[in-house]
Amino acid sequence: MYEAKTKEIVLRRVREALAKPAPFLPPTPDFTSPLHHASTDDMSVIFVENFLKNSGAFFYCETEEDFFDQLYKFRHEQNIQHLFVWEANLQKALYHAGIEYTDSEQDFLAKAEASLTTCEALITRTGSLLISSANAGGRRLTVYPETHIVIAKASQLVPDIKDGLQHLRNKYKDNFPSMVSLVSGPSRTADIEKTLVMGAHGPKQLVLFLIDDLQN
Repeated sequence: MYEAKTKEIVLRRVREALAKPAPFLPPTPDFTSPLHHASTDDMSVIFVENFLKNSGAFFYCETEEDFFDQLYKFRHEQNIQHLFVWEANLQKALYHAGIEYTDSEQDFLAKAEASLTTCEALITRTGSLLISSANAGGRRLTVYPETHIVIAKASQLVPDIKDGLQHLRNKYKDNFPSMVSLVSGPSRTADIEKTLVMGAHGPKQLVLFLIDDLQN
């Protein structure tokens, strides 16, 4: 009963957060909030709220099958013709799910309208994604396509940036990735006449599909 109750609370709060319009500019993160004692459910909600404040697009997935269904629908709604995927595990999963993808590097510069990658961790305090060059997606899939789609799991949530970096050190040890980046929403700049421009130095849209792997 407790598990069902907490799950409904999380879903309700996530829905409420999704219903709120994103601000024009992301707010300054509160680095004094006591996140280290938050439960996993609380971290999920806080992360989603901060992710949406950063102008990210969020999809909650109860299962992996739910993710495939929502990705298929999202791709058709956005009319994405070329979804670039270079990570072998994602390619295998998409193949079995019947979702088409592109793995050719030859056509990348001309046709890379969207990419699908994993990430290293989800930073709750800032609503950011921690990515690295260690996976097969490398650097290009996270910065070149106009739409960057990320699949992650609730178990990847960590309270703060230092926890994400420690996770990387524990995971890779002496083979620390050559590139580590904290992605907080779509690329943006306001350098020209103080006018906010989305997608100036990277993706115009950051989309996160979060699979709830902690339900049981």
